[in-house]
Amino acid sequence: MYIVNGIAYANNDAEDIEIQNFKPLGDMMMLLTFTTGEKRLYDGTRLLQYPAFKPLADERVFMDAKVEHGVLTWRDGEIDIAPETMYRDSYAYNESYLSLSRV
Repeated sequence: MYIVNGIAYANNDAEDIEIQNFKPLGDMMMLLTFTTGEKRLYDGTRLLQYPAFKPLADERVFMDAKVEHGVLTWRDGEIDIAPETMYRDSYAYNESYLSLSRV
């Protein structure tokens, strides 16, 4: 499900999706907020198999990401990942899970 302009859509159409915000969590995990309003967990360790992403193995580099025009980038735009890919390879995140684990 995704939401655009307050309307909920049932399918998981990731076309034209952008990253609105992110929070690095350590161990190459990130909490991503997409323009659909969804929050999703992304595991960046899978990127290390590709030479272009090897610099992200340095936690300081990984944690120093920026959102530029809806795309997550590192090293002043030298490294980036398509938001559609990050959406597809991420996992649904529900903040209410955290409150349940504290009970």
